[in-house]
Amino acid sequence: MPMSPRRPAPRLLTALVLAGLAFGAGAQDNVRLPDLGSSANALISPQEAQDYGAAMLHQMRALNMVVDDPLLDDYLNDLGYRLVAASARPKDHFAFFIAKDPEINAFAAPGGYIAVNSGLFVIAQSESELAAVIAHEIGHITQNHLQRAFEASKKDAPLLALVLLGAIAAGSAHNGGDAGMAVLAGGQGLLQQKQINFTRKDETEADRVGIQTLANAGFDPDAMAAFFQRMEDVLSTGAGGDDVPPLLQDHPVTTVRISDAKARARQLIAAQKLRPAGLALDKAEWERQTAPIPYVKDPTALLASHARPGALDTFLLMRERVRVLAGDAQQLATYYATNLAKQHGFDTPSNRYGYALALTRSGNGAKAVGELQSLLAAHANNLVLRLAMADARLQAGQRDQALAIYAGLNAGSPRNHAVALAYAKALTQGGDKPQATRAADLLRPLLDDSDEPDIYTAYARASEKAGDSVRAGEAYADASYLSGRPFDAMEQLKRLLKRPDLDYYARARIQARMAELTPLLMELQKRRIQTPDNPDSGNGANR
Repeated sequence: MPMSPRRPAPRLLTALVLAGLAFGAGAQDNVRLPDLGSSANALISPQEAQDYGAAMLHQMRALNMVVDDPLLDDYLNDLGYRLVAASARPKDHFAFFIAKDPEINAFAAPGGYIAVNSGLFVIAQSESELAAVIAHEIGHITQNHLQRAFEASKKDAPLLALVLLGAIAAGSAHNGGDAGMAVLAGGQGLLQQKQINFTRKDETEADRVGIQTLANAGFDPDAMAAFFQRMEDVLSTGAGGDDVPPLLQDHPVTTVRISDAKARARQLIAAQKLRPAGLALDKAEWERQTAPIPYVKDPTALLASHARPGALDTFLLMRERVRVLAGDAQQLATYYATNLAKQHGFDTPSNRYGYALALTRSGNGAKAVGELQSLLAAHANNLVLRLAMADARLQAGQRDQALAIYAGLNAGSPRNHAVALAYAKALTQGGDKPQATRAADLLRPLLDDSDEPDIYTAYARASEKAGDSVRAGEAYADASYLSGRPFDAMEQLKRLLKRPDLDYYARARIQARMAELTPLLMELQKRRIQTPDNPDSGNGANR
């Protein structure tokens, strides 16, 4: 379960400090690194690993390097949990997110955090291909490859995977436009090179474990070999040097590896007698292994939606959503319009949806409404399309019609983060105090199990408009913390504490949060670890 912003883990202190040390080691040859022991298990506990991953995600958010969208988050995590539930360690913590990066790659980080780059998502041709990449990264975690790399590389950099986090933490303070992306690329490059040096032989193991997970979860076991073969074809068509996809740089593909993956897939298909849309995952067995773990969803329930004749392929819709949200909406609107006009095969429901989304996000909601009306005529009950229609009508100034759609969606899916967030924003924007109160009521139940800054920011704005400025201030501080700005969060809490109208409970909540943040900030300053909201803390520490 995601770490609640209301409970900043003290172990994060160590995570950020060691992350800074890891980055410093890459920048300074004379840095003496602490001896963290020879045992990989002693090097990092499961909870510390989870805190490391959370800290990395917060820092990436601070640099706008994450595609934070509740609709995509739910889709990717549902897909990821379906695979985790069918893996060798279904009770471990995992979290999945989309990195805003056009490079074709994915990576696993401590604590079960798995990132899929937007560039990889948009070139995948099926959900099985996307699942294959995720299953491979899950395999690295379940087979303890990260821990092995940590132990093997402790002489060079403690907690190897946190080179990325250290690079982000150190580079974010410079506020240099594209500097954040350059820092991330440098951190990933070092991490990827270390993976080649230390874990190349583990790639085959991750492949085999991943293929087994794919089959167990009801996906096409051939998808992994097919995807890597397609990436390898990039090289055979003349690409080379800097044009080699990063996925192939840190996941080197050979003919033997592809053949082995194909052979393994054939064995599984023969052994399990999978049909093209077969179900390999047994619910009773899953419940025996995992229930009642709260953050692991029933993966068998997710299979039903894929079997409905005539239903839209949710993966294809989500792929276009990633393309638009990670790119330039104005340019993409032109891209869709041009290809829809010139290429007959391009005219698909998913591309029409992408076009409508790009139109809405580039300020042409009225035109998007027209695009979506034809899609909804054929798929009237599709939640993704209905939500897009509500967004388009709201952008076009048709607020009442939009609110009616949001209300209907919320009635059918009252705990859906994407629906609740969009509905609450619409109620707050241009609404009166009762509507703002309704918006806050919609979002409040989502706060305890969410680490999405946008939900806290929306709740803060709704509470502020509803007249509850104290709750609004607390939520703004939570959003700052989740966005990798702990110093900003503390300053906001200090200002709140000075208010003369605080009741006992509000004062106690604020003081408790300040007490949790204080040791973190003191340690960051002591170690001169830079954060986006406190660039002076580095003071040349990483020069």
